[in-house]
Parts: sequence; structure tokens; C-alpha cells
Amino acid sequence: MPRHDPTEPSGALEALTTMWTIRRFEEALEDLYSRGMLHGTNHLSIGQEAVAVGACGALEDGDFITSTHRGHGHSIAHGADPEPMFAELLGRETGYCGGRGGSMHIADVGSGNLGANGIVAGSMTLAVGAALSQRLLGSSAVVLCFFGDGAANEGSFHEALNLAAVWELPVVFLCENNQYGMSMASDLSTAGGSVAGRGAAYGLEGVRLDGNDVIAVAEGVATAAAAAREGRGPALLEAITYRYRGHSKSDRNLYRTQDEIEEWRTERDPIARFEARLLEEGRLDREAIDGARQTARERIRDAVKAAVQAPEPTVDVLEEAVYARR
Repeated sequence: MPRHDPTEPSGALEALTTMWTIRRFEEALEDLYSRGMLHGTNHLSIGQEAVAVGACGALEDGDFITSTHRGHGHSIAHGADPEPMFAELLGRETGYCGGRGGSMHIADVGSGNLGANGIVAGSMTLAVGAALSQRLLGSSAVVLCFFGDGAANEGSFHEALNLAAVWELPVVFLCENNQYGMSMASDLSTAGGSVAGRGAAYGLEGVRLDGNDVIAVAEGVATAAAAAREGRGPALLEAITYRYRGHSKSDRNLYRTQDEIEEWRTERDPIARFEARLLEEGRLDREAIDGARQTARERIRDAVKAAVQAPEPTVDVLEEAVYARR
């Protein structure tokens, strides 16, 4: 059974709390970066929370995910603890990868999170390999592959879909189309009108989803995952969403208007839409919704405090967890 059903009160509360946790997590990252406590860069998914939460909530225990350079939300939605995530980004020994991976390389193989990576479309070939391994092991596990609209124009996209379709592997390819590949609008760089439409070339029915509707995402992924689990092969889904922040911390957002950003923020925000729907349909009351916000705020506050106080790696462990040494 899926981990949580956002159409049921308990599942809806869990989904809402997780969406708020992801947003507060990334807002806290912005603050840490502005104070000079976070080095390197990071890629925020503020505005895209419904995709991660809806998709991961539709999986079953034992399923796997592969992620992207914009993967904080995927990790949290798949069950990652914000404290070791913050520790990882801050370069602390208690991080998921001992502080060595950072923002773009968080992984927790034990929980089925096979990792984020900085290679555009890299998640797709990794997902195919993971799905093949599950087939060979006789497992019923499914691999959920997150990738962005920019990845759809990489060679790995075509190679991954082709091989997964030929071998009927249990993988769900989910494109998070936030409509901009770095600084170019995706409709200017992607031929054919949609990413989902490309599924036909591989014998797959491509399905477009409202990526700012957590229920629509959950239902779409649940259907595709069930088919893959039954041996009916892979699926290609495209979730239309929007990122409020720039591509990365160095992005000044000069290629789109503030009016466009504000329209999405005020009229299509995934968290606000979900809260309004829950209230309108009577699945949660205002007290429960406010409680979800507070729970997320406190969880992130406590996680930041613990991570900042965590120990940094020492020189004597420099060569640990590497494949090649002097």
C-alpha cells in the first residue's frame, strides 16, 4: 500500500506537514547561505513541494528513488531526517555522507534514496540500473526517477527510456517541469510540445500532471508504480510546476518577470492550494493545518541548531569512504 493517501485525513496531514517541512528547510538554507555558514552553491525547489511529496507518498516501503541536483525535497519526502541533511550541507561528520557530499550528492542507500547528483539526466541511467537489479533479484520494488525538463534534451534521457521500455523494467520516470532549464524557458528548447509526448517513441503512454496539486501527483505516480510492480513496464510522467527561486544561488533571475513569479506564488502555490482544498472539503480543520505549519517550523529549527553544533570531520578521516587512495 502507498505510504500515505493525501485524500484521507491522516495522509493529508502527513503530506501537508512534509510540504511545509521541505519549504522551511530550504528557507533555512537560504538564511544559512546569506550568513556565510553554507559554502558552495545549492539549488532550491521552493514552489515544487507537491511533486516530491505526492510522488514519494505514493511509493511503498522498499521502493527506491534517484534524484537530481535539486533534490532536498525528494530526500525529505522519501523519509530523510532534516538534521543529518543540514549536517551534510554544513560539512559536518554527522551528515548523511559524512559531510563529503554536500547539497548535490545527498544519498541514503539504506532507506532507498540512491542519491542526488550534479549530472543533468544522471538520475535516469542510474534508475535503469537500479530497476534492472531489482528485476534480477526477484524483488517487487519500483524505482522512482526524478529528472528535470532540461534533462529531457540529454542523450541519457533517450537511452534510459529506450532500455527501460525494451526490458520492461519497473521504473517510473517523473519529469519535474519547472519550465526553465537554468535560464531558458523549456518551451524554447524542447521540441514536440511536451516531455510526456516523447513517451510514444518508446511505446509508453506519456502522462501530464498538475505538479502543483499533490493529490494529482500522488494518483498519477500510484497508478504508474502499480503497473510497474505488476510487470507492465516503465512509465513517463511530466509534472508541470514552477520554482520561485533562481536556478542556483548565483542566478539573478533576469530571464523572467517578477509578475510571472508573483502570479505563480499567489495563485498557484501548491501548499496554499492544498490547505484551501482540505478546508473546503472538510478533511482537516484550521487547527490541524496550523499545527502542521508549527510542527514543520519547530522540526527545522531544532535540526539547524543540532547540525550547527555537530562536529566537523578531522584530517585523520580524510581518506575514509573513498575508492582510491595514495
